[in-house]
Amino acid sequence: MNKQIRLYIALCIFSFSLFLTGVSQAEAPHANLSYQDYPANCLECHTDQANEVHASTHYKWLGEAPDMTNGTSIPQGKLTNAVNSYCINIEGNWPVCGSCHAGRGKRPDDPTAGLENIDCLVCHNTEYASARTRLPDGSMGVATPSDSMVRNIHEPTRANCLQCHAKAGGGDGVKRGDLSLALIDNADEHFDYHMNTREANLSCQDCHTFKNHLVIGKGSDIRPTDDPSRGSEVACTTCHSRSDIEHHHPNDVVTHMDHVACQTCHIPTYAKHPTETHRDWLTHHDGTDATTCTAENPCPGHPHTEKASYLVPEYKWWNRQSDNYLLGDDASRTYDTDKDTYPTSRPVGDVTDGKLYPFKYKTAYQPITDDGSNQLIAMDTYEYLKGSGNVTTSVKNGLENMGHPRDTAYRWITTDTYQLINHGIDEHDILRCNDCHGNTSRMDLQGELGYELKGTLMQVCTACHDREDVSKFQREPEKYAFNPVHNKHVDGKDLDCSNCHNFSRPERNLEMPR
Repeated sequence: MNKQIRLYIALCIFSFSLFLTGVSQAEAPHANLSYQDYPANCLECHTDQANEVHASTHYKWLGEAPDMTNGTSIPQGKLTNAVNSYCINIEGNWPVCGSCHAGRGKRPDDPTAGLENIDCLVCHNTEYASARTRLPDGSMGVATPSDSMVRNIHEPTRANCLQCHAKAGGGDGVKRGDLSLALIDNADEHFDYHMNTREANLSCQDCHTFKNHLVIGKGSDIRPTDDPSRGSEVACTTCHSRSDIEHHHPNDVVTHMDHVACQTCHIPTYAKHPTETHRDWLTHHDGTDATTCTAENPCPGHPHTEKASYLVPEYKWWNRQSDNYLLGDDASRTYDTDKDTYPTSRPVGDVTDGKLYPFKYKTAYQPITDDGSNQLIAMDTYEYLKGSGNVTTSVKNGLENMGHPRDTAYRWITTDTYQLINHGIDEHDILRCNDCHGNTSRMDLQGELGYELKGTLMQVCTACHDREDVSKFQREPEKYAFNPVHNKHVDGKDLDCSNCHNFSRPERNLEMPR
């Protein structure tokens, strides 16, 4: 082989090796990264994306709140003014509450927290997310990092999202009632059809779609809307067309769609993993009195909680607006005299405004000022959970953090909250007509939900029928079951609801009362 041929072959081999190297770098651009350079090695190429995250609710924990009926002119969120019945408020407890922040340890409003405080890996590497913890220096990270964490970068998985969202409130399934770590590799279609490895196997962002790192969708008790331009609703009809809905049987289910949310029928029970139904801050998880702990003999820990599973939801009308308590509000404004509770979150709506949705209902025993201001106290929950464990000290610290004197009078009251249930769809186990219309064990349609008649049965019926026909109905009610009677009046005679009830359905163009 002459010298020119050997040189040509060598050049071909060298060129091919360069080609392979180029392909390798294109297919695995993170292959040579090291964890010790994190997050600078992310920011070097992804500054635009980091700025997007920096402007998101995931990072700011604060944002516009167009779906709230109170405080609409101010930013809302758990970084500042959000109050709930779980850990109450973040004031005084950034080390614990901030452990699920999408940052590397500093508060997002810390003036020293720049783009390097964004924790890219908590969303983009499952191995990192599952091992992330609060480190001794106060930062968020992993105790024994590996280079694979910055090299194996991927779109967020359910495991990434659920590391925080399933463990909100202090433990797996505690807060949301329809999210738990079991959804990471769920294979039971009855547990959740959408997040099921054998069925739809959807990722969170299949429904909670992201645009420039802003996400759509939130619960009724969550204040900020991350992307107001797209709104906050994850609509079932994004994937399920009207024709899909019209295949429901019986066909009159279709007429429910304008006023009954899909979740109402398709989530007959929630909390397939136990969820919290009550929290008592006066008592520790082991039943001991939380006022007896001292600095010398500390007894920090979680408050006493009650949990349950396979619960029937509470049903409320919701027009997609909520009245959610904000730090400093006068809680007596929304005091519920029937329940003797102070709401932290209530959906807004009624039979004429909104759809019927399923909700988790939860109560808590927590402190409120007794000086006339009626403000829920943002207890220093770090003192309670990690410090002395003394609830009195925690309350007094909280009063001071809020700008009140430490000796401000306070009392203990019951709060409650309604939280929208969206997950846990069961394709097969769904509500049937009699579940709602046959009795009041699940929901009281003719009571609190507004479908009561506008007079006595005799008064309503004799508006069109003579008393003899009505008396026959009363003697033989089994021949006049709800569905045939209702269908005869609405579908057969095109009579509007207001002929018998105190509301109308003008969109159906039915015949109004004469």
